[in-house]
Amino acid sequence: MTEYKGTREAFAAALLDMAEEKKDIVMVSSDSVKAMRAVPFADKYPDRYLECGIAEQGAVDAAAGIASAGLVPYVGTYCGFLTMRAAEQMRTFVGYTKMNVKFVGVNAGLLGGEREGVTHQFYEDLAIVSAFPNYTIFTPADPEQMYEAVKAAYDVEGPVYIRGGSGREVDVYEKGAPFAASGITVWKEYGDDAVLFSNGFVLDRVLAAAELLKEDGVNVTVADINILYGKDPSEILKVMAKSDQLFAIEDHNINGGLGSYISRLATECKPAFVTRIALTTYGESGPAKELADAYGFSPEAIAAKVKEKLGK
Repeated sequence: MTEYKGTREAFAAALLDMAEEKKDIVMVSSDSVKAMRAVPFADKYPDRYLECGIAEQGAVDAAAGIASAGLVPYVGTYCGFLTMRAAEQMRTFVGYTKMNVKFVGVNAGLLGGEREGVTHQFYEDLAIVSAFPNYTIFTPADPEQMYEAVKAAYDVEGPVYIRGGSGREVDVYEKGAPFAASGITVWKEYGDDAVLFSNGFVLDRVLAAAELLKEDGVNVTVADINILYGKDPSEILKVMAKSDQLFAIEDHNINGGLGSYISRLATECKPAFVTRIALTTYGESGPAKELADAYGFSPEAIAAKVKEKLGK
């Protein structure tokens, strides 16, 4: 198994590890092979690497053509450049046609592009892709889960979107932890005062908030939602049934992501109060930790919001 640290390295490692056995894997790049840490793949498999230059729309179209020939292309670049610049191509030439293309978008969320600022912070991607029928959406929380998500995507028939980070994600899962096919992993079950759902690169902060809440006598359940808008939400609904106070905490715009998913499930299947902790403004540049704290993602701020809502 190739070693890796951040989610970008995990993507490249998984691709390399799979390619040795799965000869139909191809990587498609839009001048992003270095950003995706995939130079070793391009060097080892030059006949299975397509460089399209800074042309995301062309890269997606090329991937659709490659998939139509029976191969399995992985398109990797910054998630905003995929989901915004190439939204039409992802929708019409991959989603509508159900092409077997796997997309890996990095620099997701406020924390993903903390150095570059708003031009490289992408917190609308899940809202965009969730509007496209036929897509499966993976939201790994750390490098270990990114590695497993890239492998799991291969076994999904049809288009998959995998949300990646900047490379400074906090490790949460142990090496080899499976990517939950049910779409949910329950991390803490202290009680049913509330259920805290999270995903992506603020999961560690939500877990820390649960510890603070426990110290104050507020006992919550914490779960990671790693598949959004999945076909079978039955396991998620079982966890939702634990409490009538649900929280969704995510590094994404407040609309269209995890909070919208949990709200929909609550409306359709299990009436409950849903409080969303997410972004409501554009971001700014700065160190990741300080940015997260400033925008309400510190463990203390999350815990305070929960207590306020519960009247504790």
